Amino acid sequence: MVLQRDDHRGQTLLSLFDLDAVRYLRSESGAAALAVVAELELSDATRITDVSAVRARFGDRAAVLVETTLLRRKAQQKLGALGDVAGWLCTDEALQQATAAPVALHRAARLAGRVVHDVTCSIGTELAALRGVATRVIGSDIDPVRLAMAGHNLGEHAYLCRADALHPVSRDAAVVVDPARRGGGRRRFDPRDYQPALDQVLQRYRGRDLAVKCAPGIDFDQVGRLGFDGEVEVTSYRGSVREACLWWGGLAEAGVRRRATILDRAEQITSADAEDCRVRPVGRWIVDPDGAVVRAGLVRHYATRHRLWQLDPDIAYLSGDRLPPGVRGFEVLEQVAFDERQLRRALSARDCGALEILVRGVAVDPDALRRRMRLRGGEPLSVVITRIGARAGGAAVAYVCRPSR
Repeated sequence: MVLQRDDHRGQTLLSLFDLDAVRYLRSESGAAALAVVAELELSDATRITDVSAVRARFGDRAAVLVETTLLRRKAQQKLGALGDVAGWLCTDEALQQATAAPVALHRAARLAGRVVHDVTCSIGTELAALRGVATRVIGSDIDPVRLAMAGHNLGEHAYLCRADALHPVSRDAAVVVDPARRGGGRRRFDPRDYQPALDQVLQRYRGRDLAVKCAPGIDFDQVGRLGFDGEVEVTSYRGSVREACLWWGGLAEAGVRRRATILDRAEQITSADAEDCRVRPVGRWIVDPDGAVVRAGLVRHYATRHRLWQLDPDIAYLSGDRLPPGVRGFEVLEQVAFDERQLRRALSARDCGALEILVRGVAVDPDALRRRMRLRGGEPLSVVITRIGARAGGAAVAYVCRPSR
């Protein structure tokens, strides 16, 4: 069910997808045409021939049919964990901005049992994750095309309305906001340039339970200067930091200002955890903590939990005698001062061929260094390069290692 609310603060730019195109794709004839196009390979090798065949059969509708088919294939990879998304409608930009399904499902779990209003619902990704978890879900968006797509994707029982995120149309609901962080094909790094702007979102929803999806590289100090005093959660999935989420009001956990969530291992580290980690010389293993831990500033907390220690108080590399469960590490074989000739000799003596290079705190281009090593052996090794000691009296050190996997 889509409820229309007039709002003239923004206009949808003309593009391949407009309301007429969405109505066609949702119609019986559009669905039948999409079924035909879905049978085509549409690979680089067949694209020209396939598109010509679609154009010959469906005329001016060819472009939107081909684009929808290709986007559905991408959506299956990114959003498949939400359920059957094979018939979803989306734009390329909306799909790029959509939260990966495992991350959306994690956020939904924190909102379980609540009435939730996604005020930037776009094509409905967050709403799909919330269904069956939240007490009730409501979606709104300023873009009528994306809203029509959400209506198709979520079905006739979805509660949707067209509204500006900065003009609240609900009360007593937890609010989810996913501001646009791209415009004209370029990233917006200043959160005040988000659409809607983060400072305006925080002002408008002050006193409400609020979750705001942000870019993982957002400046946390700047967010604080904008008036945010809740919990920042940094989430990683498949080894990559995906997002930072701001939790405010009753959605933030008491006493927690930062949280790192590693979905691959179902592990969470918070600023409320112990952080009495020591600084010691290297042990048997070096551990490069997950990016979410580093980005959230919780390296010491992570080290304390797993009985690791820091090699240097200002560097994120950790060391220990045992690896945390399921964590990839680097077994130290040799330590040398970072000098290229000395490092080359050490690697050649160990018959190194394939070389992985990790660097923190030292100005080194790993790809260029790897080429200069001119290695010809057959042993795959890793080298961890870092600075130990204060910058004035510190020294660059290289640890030749064998990766655990």
